Amino acid sequence: MRLDIRLPIGLLFSICGILLVLFGALGNRQLYERSLDININLWWGLAMLVFGIVMLALGWRHKHAGPSVDERAPRVANPH
Repeated sequence: MRLDIRLPIGLLFSICGILLVLFGALGNRQLYERSLDININLWWGLAMLVFGIVMLALGWRHKHAGPSVDERAPRVANPH
């Protein structure tokens, strides 16, 4: 069984994105006064969460799509 790298990357970005969204949504509003009241934690958390979900979806879709052309091809012994 081969691990698709998109699954752990998607999981990592999704977890970090959820944490940032929660921190941005539930955190202290005074923290963002110096940044023109832009809640950067919330926005980057959402971006990371979307990226993580896309990676998980692509990895999951590839996992359930069936064998690739290389995996279906018969193995031929090397004549050399």
